[in-house]
Amino acid sequence: MKKKFKLQDLDCANCAAKMEEAIKKIDGVNDATVSFMMQKLTIDVADDRFDDIMKQVVAVCAKVEPDCKILM
Repeated sequence: MKKKFKLQDLDCANCAAKMEEAIKKIDGVNDATVSFMMQKLTIDVADDRFDDIMKQVVAVCAKVEPDCKILM
């Protein structure tokens, strides 16, 4: 399942790159892209584990950029 989410308060391109790298390491994530310029997260994950994976994604993003929110 491929979905796009708007990001709020992503402050720098370096943080976006760190978030993308960390998200890609989560088990069940097929691909992920974090765009600082567009303030968007595009993620491709296994359909049956979507909710569980998104909880992990939110936690990873909060660890890298505490002010950043994923608008779902």
